[in-house]
Amino acid sequence: MTKQIDVEIEGRLATVTFNQPETMNALDGFMMKELADIVDQLKDNSSVHVVLFKGAGRAFSAGGNVKAMLDPNGPMKMEDIMVDLSRLALSMYSMPQITIASVHGAAAGLGCSIAIACDVVIAEESSKIAMNFIGIGLVPDGGGHFFLKERVGTARAKQLIWSGKVLDGKSAMQIGLVDEAVADGEAWNTAQQRAQVILNSPTAAMAATKKILHAAGIAELEQVVKLESEAQAAMRSSTDHREGVQAFVEKRKPSFIGQ
Repeated sequence: MTKQIDVEIEGRLATVTFNQPETMNALDGFMMKELADIVDQLKDNSSVHVVLFKGAGRAFSAGGNVKAMLDPNGPMKMEDIMVDLSRLALSMYSMPQITIASVHGAAAGLGCSIAIACDVVIAEESSKIAMNFIGIGLVPDGGGHFFLKERVGTARAKQLIWSGKVLDGKSAMQIGLVDEAVADGEAWNTAQQRAQVILNSPTAAMAATKKILHAAGIAELEQVVKLESEAQAAMRSSTDHREGVQAFVEKRKPSFIGQ
């Protein structure tokens, strides 16, 4: 199995690059497991203090690979991927490193969950950021409910999830979904500059603050990923999900019936 994610470690800085540009870095089950494994390894690497996440090509990540969902026994087997996504969310939240997402193009669905799980989110003005699971009759996963609520509060999280609304970088920054909106083509430079500022700061003190602020959230996140796994399993066998995926593949408007 070829690697779909590149990891580069330079001194105290690690860069994780989603490297499936031909699918806009849409994640299938193999890629989700690979990412969870990578984050687990980095979490335990005490010589790395900052981790940058970015996508190759035109997007950060278009989310889960919808076409792969058509095959019930393929690389999107729900039981397996929910285990990996739960592991990923908990590792992202509890890792001692300061994490930075460099977002350009789409950060949609699971791609959005991963981006907003980072401590710092930098997005280009024309980015398309959306928690758009609703379009295929699913609920957010990868801790998406938790990270969205942490950033924008419960009431707004519900509206964003239910509408699947697509936000550009500026709009996302205005509601606190991302931390900084920059000109198109500048996210990666800005993220690298931010990484250097952090590396020149007392990173041990920063990591300690992160641990203190996140301590109470870990039990809640554990509950959220468990509930997401149960809900996703139920939604995957729903009529609306099958219709949503079919409509996506056929490039038409779905006809949902609430079942």
